[in-house]
Amino acid sequence: MSEFVSESISPIAGTSDTLAMARGEPGLPSGFTWRGVAYTVERTVSAWKLSTREGGAGELYLRRHYYQLRMIDGAMWTVYFTRQTPKSGPPRRRWFLYTIDT
Repeated sequence: MSEFVSESISPIAGTSDTLAMARGEPGLPSGFTWRGVAYTVERTVSAWKLSTREGGAGELYLRRHYYQLRMIDGAMWTVYFTRQTPKSGPPRRRWFLYTIDT
């Protein structure tokens, strides 16, 4: 069953994929902290991007990177990374837990 969460999560320091960052993509970490508990990623199941059109010319802008992750505890997480910093709140808050399937 899928549970909608939509909460900010924090990457565990030092676990980000630096090779992906060198290509201009988010450095998907191998672990996150959510509600004060650390969780480890077992593997990435799938990844996709969300782009939207904006402005009079209809230019296409990349908005989010989504990842479906199998966690060590067996849960399936869908997380996303926002390309733009948030208009409110801490600017480093860019990773979000979207849903959990248990």
